Amino acid sequence: MEPISLVERIGAVSEADIQALVHQFPECLPISEIDATFEGPVPICRELYTPAGAIDNLMVTPSGLPVIVECKLWRNPEGRREVVGQILDYAKELSRWSSSDMQREVNKRLGLQGNSLFALVQKVSQDVDEVTFNDSLTRNLRNGRFLLLIVGDGIREGVEAITEYIQRYAGLHFSLGLVELPIYRMPDGARLVVPRLLARTVNLTREVVSLPDGYKLNEIGAEADGAEIDPERLALGTAQQQFWKEFLTGLKLDDPEQPIPNPARLGYLAFSLPAPGGSCWLTVYRDIRKSEVGIFLSAQRDTPGEAAMFAVVENWQAVETELGGHVRREQDRYHRPRIIDSLATGPLEQAEARSAAFEWLRERVNAFINVLRPMIRSAVADAETRGG
Repeated sequence: MEPISLVERIGAVSEADIQALVHQFPECLPISEIDATFEGPVPICRELYTPAGAIDNLMVTPSGLPVIVECKLWRNPEGRREVVGQILDYAKELSRWSSSDMQREVNKRLGLQGNSLFALVQKVSQDVDEVTFNDSLTRNLRNGRFLLLIVGDGIREGVEAITEYIQRYAGLHFSLGLVELPIYRMPDGARLVVPRLLARTVNLTREVVSLPDGYKLNEIGAEADGAEIDPERLALGTAQQQFWKEFLTGLKLDDPEQPIPNPARLGYLAFSLPAPGGSCWLTVYRDIRKSEVGIFLSAQRDTPGEAAMFAVVENWQAVETELGGHVRREQDRYHRPRIIDSLATGPLEQAEARSAAFEWLRERVNAFINVLRPMIRSAVADAETRGG
């Protein structure tokens, strides 16, 4: 049998084809192997609009549990990183919705009126109660209780790469699954779909804080009422966020699995590395007073990430040779050895200095990730082997 997705041009499978397949035959997804509470979802619509983009496939169980599906053909390795971040952004947006919000958007997408969402579910499960369903759906949306499925024709994604993204979405309570859905052409022209749950599918449960109606939980780093904030501090935060936004816009990484942080209102960014619990990362900073930018290896104290960092620093000769530049080894404020590189740029408000800073930082970030990411992963694996 010939894998259709690998046939170039004529007869190739598109992401729209996978969307249509999932919508028409949701039973092809091995949901029971991921989280049995989401079994029997009802297909609602495709390309549902959200502020984060259009959800490929939306399904909802009769018990009011949303299922979000993102379909991806893995021809572009960059897509592996982007699709994980994308589906998590969908979940974050939907966690701000109620059942009425979802009903409104479904009506817009399908060109219907009334509670079309409930009507579709009731066709499959006739004994479901509308009030109970809507209350349950609202509760699950607000708690971020979703099943997130990334469905593709040839997914190859490590668990550690995915869990690094999850650290940014600790307020949601969801299960995440990777489903390989290769499609083959049989000798008689028919198509054979062979769904497979990957061995390294990630199932995650997050802590949930329930808030009374009318209350909300601000995200970390969110500003309070602008009238109560020091104007100078507010202006500095805005300037720093703009700086990082410009930096990230032109950043190109060789490693397709490296998570990219959002632009922060702080003087630094953190690029997570593959250590348990996000306990090791690269700190990319700018120092306005010194007119300096730089990057250094960081870790949380008394964690596997710190142990991995120490193991990497012990291999200093190899690290220094591979990183090049003006990389050096020095002590941090806890008197721990760390690997760092920096550049004096001149005032970063000036276009020439800013451009030079971006060019240097982008090259060094890519180099540090290429060299240190596999070293940290290897050090963590070695420690786990010894511990086992």
